[in-house]
Amino acid sequence: MSLVAGIDCSTQATKVLVVDQDDGTVVARGAASHQVSGTGGVRETDPQVWEGALAEALAATGHAGDLRAVAVAAQQHGLVIVDRSGCPLRPAVLWNDTRSAPQAHSLVEALGGPAASATKVGSVLTAAFTVTTWAWLRDTDPGLVAATRGVRLPHDHLTALLTGAAVTDRSDASGTGWWSPSEERYATEVLELPEVQLDPALLPEVLGPQQAAGAVTAEAAKRFGLEEGVLVAAGAGDNAAAALALGLAPGEVALSLGTSGTTFAPADRPSADPTGVVAGFAGADGRYLPLTCTLNATLAVDRVAGWLGIGRDEVEPAGGVVCLPWLDGERTPNLPGASGTFWGLRHDTSRGAILQAVYDGVVATLLAGAAELARWTPCRRIGTLVLIGGGARGHNWRQTVRRLSGLPVRVPECAEPVAYGAAVQAAAVGSGRPPAEVARAWRAGDGPTLEPVPPDEDALHRIAAWREMVTALELRRSPLPGSTAT
Repeated sequence: MSLVAGIDCSTQATKVLVVDQDDGTVVARGAASHQVSGTGGVRETDPQVWEGALAEALAATGHAGDLRAVAVAAQQHGLVIVDRSGCPLRPAVLWNDTRSAPQAHSLVEALGGPAASATKVGSVLTAAFTVTTWAWLRDTDPGLVAATRGVRLPHDHLTALLTGAAVTDRSDASGTGWWSPSEERYATEVLELPEVQLDPALLPEVLGPQQAAGAVTAEAAKRFGLEEGVLVAAGAGDNAAAALALGLAPGEVALSLGTSGTTFAPADRPSADPTGVVAGFAGADGRYLPLTCTLNATLAVDRVAGWLGIGRDEVEPAGGVVCLPWLDGERTPNLPGASGTFWGLRHDTSRGAILQAVYDGVVATLLAGAAELARWTPCRRIGTLVLIGGGARGHNWRQTVRRLSGLPVRVPECAEPVAYGAAVQAAAVGSGRPPAEVARAWRAGDGPTLEPVPPDEDALHRIAAWREMVTALELRRSPLPGSTAT
C-alpha cells in the first residue's frame, strides 16, 4: 500500500488525512488546533503555531514515516513575511483581518476603479487580499518591510519548511491581488504601484498543477517525522483544494460552511466581475474558480448561540426576525466596519427564533453570491448545491440551505475535502497521473442528495430588504476614504 497525505492548515486547526494512493481510502487522520489573536478588525496567528500543529497532526496519524508524498492546502490571502533564513518576522495577518480596508480602497482607485481591478487581477480588491495587507504594513511599519526578504502565503510557508523551496501555486497566487489569472503572471503594474513597491524577487515561484515543489529535507524529516526525500506537491488554496477533491460537474456549485462561507464552481475561462461580488480565482486543476465569500458563517451562529445560552440546533422558525450576522465586518458586501444587526424582535420572540434568523442571514447571503457566481460558469444556472465544511454536518445548516435555496443539496461523504484535495495532489505527484484523473477515480464528491423543497420566498425578501437598508446606512455612516456616501 502506497500512502500519501493531504494537509489542511485552516484558520482554526491543521488537519491531516493519510490516504491510500491506489483507491483514495482514508487510512488515518490527525488534527491540532490553532490560536487566533486580535480583537476588532485584528486577526493574526504566529506561523510557529502552524508549524507545531503540523508536527502534532502528522504524529497523530501514526503514519508520518510511511508517506510517499504530501501536499499542503491552506487558508488563502494571509501575509507571512520572512527573513533571509525563512523565519517569520511578525505574526501572520489572516484573511479576515480588516485593518487594510483604507489601503484596499486606495489600490482599487490606483488601478483605475473596480472594473479595471477585476480585469487586471481577477477581483475587486478588498481588505482580505494579500496586497492590501502588504500596503497596510508599508504604511504602519516601514522598517519591518525594509527587513523583509520573502513574502509568503500560509501554504507557501509550510511548503518551504518541508522543502526549503520558495514556491506557491496558481490557485493561491490568484488570491494575493498581485498575480493575474488571465495572464498567468505576477502583475508588475500592481507590484510597482507607490502603495505596494514590492520586488518580485521576494515572491515565490508559481507552479503548475502537476509540478512538485520539491522533496522533504533532512531537517524537515527530523522535525516532522517524515522520511527524507518524500515528494511534496505544489499545494493549493483551501477552496481550490476542495474543488479538486469534489470534481464538480457543470451546474454544481459548492457551498462551504466554515469560519467563513464560500460558494464556488469551476470555469473554463477567467472571471472579472466589476461588482466585486465574485472573486476571479484560479483553480488547482489548471482551470479557474470564480468564488464568493462571506466573512461570517458558522462562528456567527456559535457566537449568538453562546450569547443566548442555547445549543446551535435549538432553533424555532424565525418568523419575522431578520439578522445580518456581520460580527467581523463583511466582505460581501464590502463593509469591513459593519456589525451584526437584528430586525423584527418582539416581546414574544423566542431565543430559538433569533438563532434561526442568524442561520437564515448567513445562508441567504451565500445564495445571493451563488446566483452571481452562476454568470461566470459554463452552465449559467445552479442545478445542485454541494454542501461542504464543518457546517455541512449540522442538521439545521442542511435544512436552512434546502429551505432557502429550493435546490437539490448533496452532502459528500468526504468530511474533509480540503485535506482530501491536497491528498489528490500528493497522489498525482507520486504516481505521475493528472490530479483531475486521480480525483475522478477517488469519487470524493459522492454522497446522498437531499431533494428540493419549495423556497421560502418571504424570508428571502425580508432579508434582502433589510440588507439593502443596512448597507445604505453603513455606507453613509462610515464611508471608506475617498468614497462618496450614497
